[in-house]
Amino acid sequence: MKVSERTETTTPTVFTEARFTALLTLLADEDPSVRATIRSTLLSAGNSIFSRLEHHRLHPDPEIRRRVVELLDEQGRLKRDEEFMSFILTHGEQFDLEDAVWRFVLTTYPTVNVNAYRAQLDEWSSIIREQLPKESTAEASLHGVNKVLFGDLHFRGNDADYYQPANTYLNRVIDRRLGIPITLSLVYLFVAKRLGFPLVGIGMPGHFLCRYQSSWEELYVDAYHQGQLLTRIDCKRRIANLAVEYDESFLAPLGSRRTLQRLISNLHLIHKEKEQLEEAQRLQRYLVALSR
Repeated sequence: MKVSERTETTTPTVFTEARFTALLTLLADEDPSVRATIRSTLLSAGNSIFSRLEHHRLHPDPEIRRRVVELLDEQGRLKRDEEFMSFILTHGEQFDLEDAVWRFVLTTYPTVNVNAYRAQLDEWSSIIREQLPKESTAEASLHGVNKVLFGDLHFRGNDADYYQPANTYLNRVIDRRLGIPITLSLVYLFVAKRLGFPLVGIGMPGHFLCRYQSSWEELYVDAYHQGQLLTRIDCKRRIANLAVEYDESFLAPLGSRRTLQRLISNLHLIHKEKEQLEEAQRLQRYLVALSR
């Protein structure tokens, strides 16, 4: 039984320390049916069981440790799921996109140290800032970002396994330096924001880009292809190759809510096609909430 499926009772079970220790030992039983029974028995104690399990996160028996961490992580995902849904339902079209993306990451990786990843983005931004000349054009500034992200750090598009779910989670993208157009663009956007560059996300059909626009310069950045710089005409040619009728909205900035929706839509489609229905249903709930 999943943590999210557990129904609270008015009188949760209370275990003595000896009983709790015995149940903990049986979590490592080789028989899956025994483990499932023990799991259900432990969960009958209600939320109080998780504080007791937390003390055994570093249990000396590796199998017990693994089962304990599974339970705690599942409980953590449920909590983060509720927090993320609340965030979606209480915010309008525009919000801090980076904050929202990390909140989404936590629904699958509840123990991720978000502050550490933010600090990493801070560090990369500082390195780029130190290398940029004081006076530089848009093209020179973007080449400076490209040098660090794609030259020094080796971020790249995951052509070999494009539909791997890890490509959609920002922590995994940063860890592996692999991603898809939207997540590599998010790394680019979040670094650029720290540098004060006027970049926005562009949700072009079939691809995601960044756009640098000032009162006198406009350039598009293809983060999936090593930060390739494009003009508006280049983008229109790409759209024409898709055999779709051009619409000006294709090159319009995408707001925070729609960007988050597009990110989750990609992952929802992957799980749906793999017939991973539980994950697909979880993501569908987010998409319904985001469409309101």
